[in-house]
Amino acid sequence: MQNPQNPPIGSYAVDTRNGRVGIVMGYEGPYVQLRPYGGGREWDVEPEAVRGATQAERLSAATAYANARSRGELP
Repeated sequence: MQNPQNPPIGSYAVDTRNGRVGIVMGYEGPYVQLRPYGGGREWDVEPEAVRGATQAERLSAATAYANARSRGELP
């Protein structure tokens, strides 16, 4: 069940263990499931290690994704 303190499904969040920004895809058991910006494999994060992403963090993730695509690192 979703903790009211966790970001809602579809919002951007930060995995505070490593600083990765992802989109909240759901809640499975005790974990929050995040998917990388631009798609990819989901990863599980403990609820206490997730917080909502700031506008600057969202922009940084979008820029990193766009740069990786332009270099041909992503499909």
